[in-house]
Amino acid sequence: MSRIKVKQVKSQINCPLIQKRTLEALGLRKIGQVVEHEASSAILGMVKKVQHLVSVEEIK
Repeated sequence: MSRIKVKQVKSQINCPLIQKRTLEALGLRKIGQVVEHEASSAILGMVKKVQHLVSVEEIK
């Protein structure tokens, strides 16, 4: 599987609780923090839920 790099670019303030929990599940706590994950369907689904708060880059 390929890997993706997820970076939080916007604050989670005033977001619904489900989106805050999704960011937590991805391992993101602060703006500018970057985490790497396998590009599984579960991770891609979580990224899609918070796509307005994060940026995604594929690692080759």
